Amino acid sequence: MIRDPFTITTPLIVASILSADFSNLGDEIREVLDAGADMIHLDILDGHFAPNLSFGPPVIQKIRPITPAYFDAHLMIAEPLRYGPAMARAGANGLTFHFEAVADPIAAARTLGKLGRVGIALNPATPVDRIEPVLDEVDLVLVMSVVPGFSGQKFMPEVLDKCRRIKRRLRADQRIEIDGGIKPDNIRQARDAGVDWFVVASAIFDSPDRFTAIAELRGQLA
Repeated sequence: MIRDPFTITTPLIVASILSADFSNLGDEIREVLDAGADMIHLDILDGHFAPNLSFGPPVIQKIRPITPAYFDAHLMIAEPLRYGPAMARAGANGLTFHFEAVADPIAAARTLGKLGRVGIALNPATPVDRIEPVLDEVDLVLVMSVVPGFSGQKFMPEVLDKCRRIKRRLRADQRIEIDGGIKPDNIRQARDAGVDWFVVASAIFDSPDRFTAIAELRGQLA
């Protein structure tokens, strides 16, 4: 596991608990970290910005003592500025908000950046040009390779050109992350497009052997 992923330049696998068994969440988190996942991804959905509900600060607070691993919170919510502070207090290390959810992305990045690492996410339909003005304000850019809302969707390869364009624009201390449908048969394509962090949900948690699942993913990155 990794506590500060921004110090690492090699590709990182980020296990999204959206596909975990929530009746056994603590053991699920421990198992995937022991199996080789680098950090934990928290998909926060509010039923408004994205058509699904997941969890919020109380769950983050409960799982925080389980591990010192980095908690990468993806705020797929309509009011990230309202709820971001509570996520940080509960134990999220990084907060990634959606460009599409705020009126002023630069102001949002500066506000959330006071709470820890800050990232900006863009949906598949959002052009890269729209986020250009805010890139200097964030630590991370998350490119959605599915429409936000549900785990298990099919990867959209057309977003890889976005990744290439964003990568050319980022500083050495910034990272690019991809989220949605990442599996062994496409993770290398994403890496070749410049992605640093790979959010993986069903390809890890739906496997009966998490060690083998993560090893297969990492093998494609070698």
